[in-house]
Amino acid sequence: MSNENLFKALSSPTRIKILKVLVNEEIHLTALAKKIGLSKPVVSRHIKILEKTGLINKRIIGNIYLLKTNAKNIEKVLEPFIESQTIIVNKNKSIFDALKQIPGIEVKKQGSQGYIKSINDEKGYYIYEVNGVLPEKPIDEYQINKDLNLVIKKIVTIKKKSINIKLKDEK
Repeated sequence: MSNENLFKALSSPTRIKILKVLVNEEIHLTALAKKIGLSKPVVSRHIKILEKTGLINKRIIGNIYLLKTNAKNIEKVLEPFIESQTIIVNKNKSIFDALKQIPGIEVKKQGSQGYIKSINDEKGYYIYEVNGVLPEKPIDEYQINKDLNLVIKKIVTIKKKSINIKLKDEK
């Protein structure tokens, strides 16, 4: 996906509306058009542009096309804007200790476990990957014994399902 096509795709308020709807649900073109208040042909043209950039996926069930945001490609769109830096630590230090060296990253201990509290004052829930793998150890237990690439990701909640639970009438 070229930057030119990507920025063209993201430059339209209509396409942004479409992505906002599709990030929360998989939906048919007709229902999508109705939801955003535009005709099917207009929405279809916007969908083609978004598909070309890989920002949405089309799933075919018989003769029905269901549309959904391609979250992995949206994440890739942001990669050029990710802050990158190099730090030097002593062997067998923990990732927790390494992160304490970096301005803008706030790490805390709660009980015996360390965690990332915020990055650049943006509080939230963060996970980490080492060389592209999600470790099973908390950051204060992961010992650094060789050069590695550490990626920190903020967990952003995206609705996957909404469930209404009703109580049974007690008679």
